[in-house]
Amino acid sequence: MQKGSIRVETENIFPIIKKFLYSDHEIFLRELISNAVDASQKLKTLSSLGEAKGEIGDLPIHVKLDKEAKTLTISDQGIGMTAEEVDKYLNQVALSGAEEFVNKYKGQNENAIIGKFGLGFYSSFMVSSKVEVITKSYKEDQPAVKWECDGSPEYNLTEDPKTERGTDVVLFISDDSTEFLDDHRIRGILEKYCRFLPIPVFFEEKQINNTRPAWTRKPSELSTEDYQAFYKELYPFNEPPLFWIHLNVDYPFNLTGILYFPKIKQTYEIQKDKIQLYSNQVFVTDEVKDIVPEFLMLLQGVIDSPDIPLNVSRSYLQGDPNVKKINNHITKKVADKLEEIFNRERKEYEEKWESLGLFVKYGMMTDDKFLEKANKFLIMEDGDSSRFYTLEEYKNTVEALQKNKDGKIVIIYTSNPVQQDSYIRTAQGKGYKIVKLETIVDAGFINQMEMKWENVHFTRVDSEVVDNLIDKQDSAESVLSKDEVEKLKTLFAYDIPSLNVSVEVKGLSPDAMPVVATRPEFMRRMKDMAALNGGGGMASFYANMPDEVTLTVNGNHPVYPYILKETDPEKQQKIISNLADLALLSQGLLKGAELTNFIQRSVDLIEKKEPGRIILES
Repeated sequence: MQKGSIRVETENIFPIIKKFLYSDHEIFLRELISNAVDASQKLKTLSSLGEAKGEIGDLPIHVKLDKEAKTLTISDQGIGMTAEEVDKYLNQVALSGAEEFVNKYKGQNENAIIGKFGLGFYSSFMVSSKVEVITKSYKEDQPAVKWECDGSPEYNLTEDPKTERGTDVVLFISDDSTEFLDDHRIRGILEKYCRFLPIPVFFEEKQINNTRPAWTRKPSELSTEDYQAFYKELYPFNEPPLFWIHLNVDYPFNLTGILYFPKIKQTYEIQKDKIQLYSNQVFVTDEVKDIVPEFLMLLQGVIDSPDIPLNVSRSYLQGDPNVKKINNHITKKVADKLEEIFNRERKEYEEKWESLGLFVKYGMMTDDKFLEKANKFLIMEDGDSSRFYTLEEYKNTVEALQKNKDGKIVIIYTSNPVQQDSYIRTAQGKGYKIVKLETIVDAGFINQMEMKWENVHFTRVDSEVVDNLIDKQDSAESVLSKDEVEKLKTLFAYDIPSLNVSVEVKGLSPDAMPVVATRPEFMRRMKDMAALNGGGGMASFYANMPDEVTLTVNGNHPVYPYILKETDPEKQQKIISNLADLALLSQGLLKGAELTNFIQRSVDLIEKKEPGRIILES
């Protein structure tokens, strides 16, 4: 019998306290099963080199609970350890057997080895009052040994009658960790961290993992049905994805995975953290913001890389050039895939634009390399949904009509086709091409693209009367006399605390609306962005400013001669106020008491002229 003290190699690790090695205590099971996988993968490597004799079999890992004995046991049939190896690897904290094995057999599928820190085994003491390791080496002349430790620096190492190759790690669960004696709790942890491990893992006699998930196979081996089935395995309650990208890189870094584009509606709720990060098929985290570009955080799927640097708990990324390289590679792969679909299957691409547009626009705003590629496959939908334009197609279509005095192409857009319908129809009547920019990211997108695209300016279709959408025109003459114009300005004088209203009388087309309400493009954009982003600073400044509104009275509309002849001043003012309110309604600016007053005023203007006949006086 051997007795001694565990030797801590402090130069290799941060000072560790067994209870605080990991912030989440459930991690212990992931670490112990990862060790069991490593033991199995090592044996496979040795067998392939002829250094392990005989058939090695399937090498399953078994997890067993004994509630009466209060033990949890993890058993493998892997490489096992000799007494000397137990002394070396278990009694010297942070001397990683996995890392030593990788160095010795460099070039022999070393990426299959998970553990590189030498600390994972000690996570067992976070939940245990005592740990036993019963192990027998693959070396036939070596006896089995049993190592026991209660979490103190003292241990016992004795021979054991175990006859089968492999290792049993027996945890005597402590009184403050009895949750880990619950079947459902253990199964949940296994399904979270171990569902795609390459070695079969059994719990309660049932295998809990898929040892060959889709991302570990070659794209040439997989059908559309395979990719969709794997997506269903990851997200069983989701609609089928739009399409997917299979990542498979072995130089200058190792990276595999499948990223799916999910269906997203314009009224979506942002659900990030749907991409799972694995290291050699062991789940690590779904916090992948340093690996995946921010604009692709709405994607779903799996990324697996042994080259992603992780800290001791494998929960947080550490700074490393590979992270940036992987980030850039994913961006390029996504851009290439989108361009490929656009070029080969444009109709299908357009049908999916409602979801794809969010990714593309967000990427163009935040990543200049993606912007450069995306300029080719960004599309904008026509206001009447008749077609889609790329930027170049739109420029070529509108160049003759929609180029302002500064030589810039004016992109006229609608952010709400239903609410802005009358403005759209008026602009289309002039021959203008209106595009829809109505998603949650479009306010920011418009501002960014005006800075990044050359000779392009955006104008919302309701930001000006139609004659001023391209260039500011001088006030056109109306058929009204100067006195009539001044009378209308007085009648239209508006007092709402939340609005700064100015009134102008212009000679628009007789077919145009009698009053058009418009808001300055810049100020409205700032208020829209403030409403979206919330918070303080400039956002709060713009959010709290009164809305600037211009009421353009169409002096050529045939209704005004009749209104100006009205002899009842009260009735005349009510009609004028209603016309103004209707214009404000089109901008969504009539609310609260003003909206109530409009409704009541409309009722007052209705008078029964004859039994059974109701008409609106004018």
